[in-house]
Amino acid sequence: MHRGSCLCGAVAFEVTGELPPPDACHCRHCRKQSGHYFASTDVPKSALTVHGEDHVAWHQSSETVRRGFCAVCGSSLFWDPLFRDWIGVAMGAFDTPTETHLAVHIFVADKGDYYDIADGLPQKSA
Repeated sequence: MHRGSCLCGAVAFEVTGELPPPDACHCRHCRKQSGHYFASTDVPKSALTVHGEDHVAWHQSSETVRRGFCAVCGSSLFWDPLFRDWIGVAMGAFDTPTETHLAVHIFVADKGDYYDIADGLPQKSA
């Protein structure tokens, strides 16, 4: 069981099972949502339990994706592809050890010009 929460604690969550290796998305939307790039792990929606769900606000960022954040403190929490059976959970929101490591950088063609990616992990343009 992996537990996490937003900054203020109004939203807490649990993920059952192992966490898949996360990715770091450098696309424009993820950078604007998170303030940098967005590192998340994709878990089955059935493995995620959210407490304080009434404090999760959703922004529909495209026809197929919505982004969840705490309506109280603004913490970025979820990336939800609407027509899939999985959801991205923000790595920074976990309170317990995740026992995983970043696996790949995606949408690196859109990354900010103020930083370099120098960790040796695979990088994908899209």
